[in-house]
Amino acid sequence: MLDREILLLDVVDGLPQGEAMDINHMLSERGVDVTIRGSNDYSDMEGSDVVVVVAGSGRKPGMTRMDLLKINAGIVKSVVSNIAKFAPDSIIIPVTNPLDPMVYITHKVSGFERNRVFGMGGMLDASRFRQFIHEATGHSRNSIRAMVIGEHGEHMLPLTRYSSVSGIPLCSFVPQPKLDAMVKNTREVALKVIQTKGATVHAPGNAIASMIEAVVKDQKQLIPVSTYLDGEYGYHDLVLGVPAVIGRRGVESIMDLDLNDSERRTMDAAAESVRTAVASLDI
Repeated sequence: MLDREILLLDVVDGLPQGEAMDINHMLSERGVDVTIRGSNDYSDMEGSDVVVVVAGSGRKPGMTRMDLLKINAGIVKSVVSNIAKFAPDSIIIPVTNPLDPMVYITHKVSGFERNRVFGMGGMLDASRFRQFIHEATGHSRNSIRAMVIGEHGEHMLPLTRYSSVSGIPLCSFVPQPKLDAMVKNTREVALKVIQTKGATVHAPGNAIASMIEAVVKDQKQLIPVSTYLDGEYGYHDLVLGVPAVIGRRGVESIMDLDLNDSERRTMDAAAESVRTAVASLDI
């Protein structure tokens, strides 16, 4: 792929080409020298540095992410096989739900080293948690740091102990009952967005862009991503959301946080949920 080029790839004839034209027109007015191309041919991704996988069905009102498991598993397997064929040196960022099982599939089907496969989940969840902290405290979003790990789903773990405002622990600003409500809201808010507008768009798109930027600019950012664990947090052959340093090589290191008993129970429930899902698939 040429420098500063983005390829939009879709199975629907004409759709990615039309999107590419529309985006190029916007970039022209803004004076941004990035070329957007549309294609229906997997071979056009040859030489790609980063591939984002959003293929599959999205959630409908009333659905959990796990409801999409069987629907999306086959789609992701097919897409990833083509990525491995045409972009074997790339980093893959899965976004398709249910995220953690899809990251597991991507890792296994691609055969890529684990550092080159990591999913967008925790960063999106953290942005939602960060908004609830902003609403509860009234402090600038810029001063807030939030951390969410575990499953990108019903067993996500917003870590109030590891979240802060200008470096001051969150518990100094918010009483426990309100913290509990914020955690619950973070787990449930995506479905509320889907019920009101049909799909989540802007926050996920921003999270994906930030993750790609961390890779392309070798930023060494510590952000929560869904990635393959081999001993971290006591888990093996499992994908969960954890804090990781993201740079040019993808996941460059994983931070193994010290969890208390309550946090560990939620993390174990997340692990069991993902293991059960993966065990039901033919990978």
